[in-house]
Amino acid sequence: MAQPNILLILSDQHRFDCIAAHGHPLVETPNLDRLAREGIDFTQAYTPIPVCVPTRNSLLTGTWSTEHHCIANSDTEAPRPAEPGLPTFTRALREAGYTLGCVGKWGVHPEHGPTHPDYGFHEYVDIRGYSAWRREQGLPPQPRDGGWLGNPDPTTPPEASQLAWCADRTITMLEAAAERGAPFFVRWDSSEPHLPNIVPEPYASMVQPDAVAPWPSFPDSLTGKPYMQAQQRRTWGVDSWTWEDWAPVVARYLGEVSLLDAQVGRVLDAIDRLGLTDNTLVIYSTDHGDLCGGHGMVDKHYVMYDDVVRVPLIARWPGHIGAGQTCDAFVSHSIDLASTFCDVAGAGTPKTFRGQSLLPLFTGCRENGREDIFSVYHGNQFGLYSQRMVRDRRWKYIWNATAEDELYDLESDPGEVSNRARDRACADELARLRQRVVAWMEATRDPLLNGWTRAQLLEGRTL
Repeated sequence: MAQPNILLILSDQHRFDCIAAHGHPLVETPNLDRLAREGIDFTQAYTPIPVCVPTRNSLLTGTWSTEHHCIANSDTEAPRPAEPGLPTFTRALREAGYTLGCVGKWGVHPEHGPTHPDYGFHEYVDIRGYSAWRREQGLPPQPRDGGWLGNPDPTTPPEASQLAWCADRTITMLEAAAERGAPFFVRWDSSEPHLPNIVPEPYASMVQPDAVAPWPSFPDSLTGKPYMQAQQRRTWGVDSWTWEDWAPVVARYLGEVSLLDAQVGRVLDAIDRLGLTDNTLVIYSTDHGDLCGGHGMVDKHYVMYDDVVRVPLIARWPGHIGAGQTCDAFVSHSIDLASTFCDVAGAGTPKTFRGQSLLPLFTGCRENGREDIFSVYHGNQFGLYSQRMVRDRRWKYIWNATAEDELYDLESDPGEVSNRARDRACADELARLRQRVVAWMEATRDPLLNGWTRAQLLEGRTL
């Protein structure tokens, strides 16, 4: 197999359910829908950790945060970079003859950028260049009337948005790569639709707030749930919000998803124009989801709800991926992608990598041997707070090391509103899933597993 080109479009904080092809009735995503029609749509992809910097390190190194040791974002009380010198898929691709380019947000290391020897990119266009470009165009600063919860932006046309600026530079990078003729890996990391959603027209008004239905998880009284979830509401100042308060925030979020989709379409059109389509694996995904009013909360911290851990993952590769497929095999998003890129490129997968290549699923296999999937969390700007999650086809269990456990029957309660951890009728499922968490922590050498926590889980010494 000739080495294919690879284009990875990785957005920031895009909910799985906010794509039209995934059933959302209001959001307009014709280009992501097209990508799904022309390729494969993974419906059970889960982030290994729902925080930007740690999961981006997991993507590069193919390892869990408990192994690369970057457990939180840089502006927290645990601002530790990943272990230096870990093998990365990007280095493997470079050594296999690929030219590597990166556009947009980096969010991996506070000092080392993509062209650092550990990462191996040949070229990087930093998203921070957008601000200077904006000033050069005579555009005023974006309004921040709504703070972190966003607002419309009447000063910026869509073609001058940060998303369009990054898409322009991605297209330029693809044009240069096409001219060289060598295999390439190009990565565009958008900062959107991460809050605050400061959205230009017509996208800011594309969805009317009064048309936005509440998420399945809203309302949630948080009865019998960890104290931290109510504290998250209080910290953000949204603990008294009704759905009428949330609807404009959600509407702007959906509008920004549509703006992102339009720019993805421009990049896909460029691939077609350059004659690269047939030999290019295109992957669209995100680092994690967004609560955006789900369970009455903001952002993504201190929870393991599907709002934040389940992510979109769509792949197209004509001649290698049959059009219009859906696959419900469990995918460990960042970790599996690292192994996939090495496999597709024929680069040799580093022995330290933990993931499974998606290549067999691309070519028709519907199973990968996984009966469940895991995710972790360690805390972030509101303090450290350890969680470990396992979910199978019906049940989700979250071990909160310093708070109440959570158990959800996803069959009867897809919104994860009713915590069944104290329900005696669920005791066998709870014990079974706690054993799975211990086995997984053992396999990944999780440092949180010790004599005390092992007994807490296996002997039921937890709330």
